[in-house]
Amino acid sequence: MISFDPKKNSERENYKLLVGSIIPRPIAFVTTLSEQGVVNGAPFSYFNIVSSKPPMISLAIQRPNGHLKDTARHIHYREQFVVHIVDEDNVAQVNETAASLPVTESEIARAQLTLIDSQHIEVPGIQEAKVRMECRLVQAVPLMNGEEQTGDLFIGEIVQFHIDEAIYHEGRIDPRKLNAVSRLAGSDYAKIGEIFSLERPK
Repeated sequence: MISFDPKKNSERENYKLLVGSIIPRPIAFVTTLSEQGVVNGAPFSYFNIVSSKPPMISLAIQRPNGHLKDTARHIHYREQFVVHIVDEDNVAQVNETAASLPVTESEIARAQLTLIDSQHIEVPGIQEAKVRMECRLVQAVPLMNGEEQTGDLFIGEIVQFHIDEAIYHEGRIDPRKLNAVSRLAGSDYAKIGEIFSLERPK
């Protein structure tokens, strides 16, 4: 087995070890609203569940060269965002939103996605997602490397779920009908694949 001291690695070397080993990762497509009222959309795979009571999710956004990404800036400003689950039907469009655009331009238009109003927050979502979650910011945790802030960890409470009725049955979401995709490393993604069950020990 090869061992690495992360303090002796470059940031990119640590990044490759993380994204190559912590797989598959769920992908959040996040919409936010700028101070000027422009809808921003971007995918993130540093994303997961925090709690079910209340329902909360986490979203970590890096600060390249110490600079806030648009999504992080908008969450700090408005304290609202919408998380969508990326699936096989929308992954190509979501990938288009990863392009670097000026803050005055919307990735939603570039990807030809359709905006839909939220019920409890100002930030709209997109119609093409089978699952979307309206979120309010609960906590923003600075991620530090010594004195330098290198990222932001956002904890959001879900204030409204929107689930496509085609994937929902008796309180459960059908994973095969959702067809969520996950992030691997580089340009690689994964589909759900084979599903198997194991009984938990008592």
